[in-house]
Amino acid sequence: MILQSLSLTNFRNYPKADFTFSPTTTLILGPNAVGKTNLLEAIYYLASGKSFRAGYDREAIAQGAPFANLKSQISNLKYGEEKELELQILANENGENTSSKRFKVNGVKKRRADFAGNLRAVCFGPEEILLVTGSPSRRRKYLDSVLVQVDRDYARALSEYEKVVRQRNRLLLLIREGEPSFAKASGGLRQLNFWDEKMLALGSVLTKKRQEMFGDFNAWLKDYGLFLLFEPRPWLNKKDSREREIAAGMTLRGPHRDDFGFLKSGSEQLRKLSESAGQNFREPKNQSVGNSDVSGTLTHRRADAPSYSEFSDLSSFGSRGEQRLAVLHLKLAELEFISERTGDRPLLLLDDIFSELDEDNRGSVLELLGKQQTIVTATDLDQIDGEKLGDLEVLRLQ
Repeated sequence: MILQSLSLTNFRNYPKADFTFSPTTTLILGPNAVGKTNLLEAIYYLASGKSFRAGYDREAIAQGAPFANLKSQISNLKYGEEKELELQILANENGENTSSKRFKVNGVKKRRADFAGNLRAVCFGPEEILLVTGSPSRRRKYLDSVLVQVDRDYARALSEYEKVVRQRNRLLLLIREGEPSFAKASGGLRQLNFWDEKMLALGSVLTKKRQEMFGDFNAWLKDYGLFLLFEPRPWLNKKDSREREIAAGMTLRGPHRDDFGFLKSGSEQLRKLSESAGQNFREPKNQSVGNSDVSGTLTHRRADAPSYSEFSDLSSFGSRGEQRLAVLHLKLAELEFISERTGDRPLLLLDDIFSELDEDNRGSVLELLGKQQTIVTATDLDQIDGEKLGDLEVLRLQ
């Protein structure tokens, strides 16, 4: 899939702008704060339906504007297919950070689940280190952004699951506040049972597909001494759990609370862990290791398998260089994951990697050029070894 052109209206610092891209490599040059990262963000919006950086979609709308519009022309040379993708972000009037999004493919309205993945992209830049050091919500957002590009069933299950959690949270609040029509004795718990069943069914789909993704990623990452440990928060259908949720007025467990961590150790330890665990879960605190179901915690491990205490948690004990390198390897694994799942190389977005990586690791990334369409940003042409970049077009931003 090739991104041919991009048109932006009221997006970040672009009141109106149009861009065209090389089918091989495009180098975007310009000083800091000119909008290079904003341009990559717009492309990623069109791939996944969400930003890789904004906490709220409304942040992407130019200040004072009522909406932002992103439109692109893409082509699939393999199938001789062309599409027009359009995403509109509308600022709502009922809240400072609220907005809504509309998606279109060839002018036809689509749900996000059917929009994401028409264009596929992998983005690597300075902010990605927050996958190691940032909040669990950022890591969950990353999981979803990858899987919605390659798996429509996942995208649809995620969309439905998010609606179920919102409805269930609203019901929990009404029960807690003692609304007469939602009191426990008036059927509030019966309604809760309905949402519980939906949440369990949809959540099982999400957990299974995330688990499979971690298995694929770890197959690539073990050669770099890295292991991703998936820490699910399976929903528990227990009376005491429900009482705590009613008291809190929100759903306290489920895939919307999942997390994962980056661990580093020797290759022999990783080999043993990979072979014996089979799954990619972090060992639960104060709980023995045993067998699990699809939404469970950990599969059986052999007695000679290494314990998780033998691994170094990069978020706590890794240097900034180690953390950055771990994210680079994650992104390379992501590139291969999407390629294998779809049979097509995703667009590679590289944001200011020449200032973030040392020479050896820059070389590892630049070796990928020519294997897929790539868009690279930099502040200065002198930072770049032109011979390694090969055939490219330069786009200068002022």
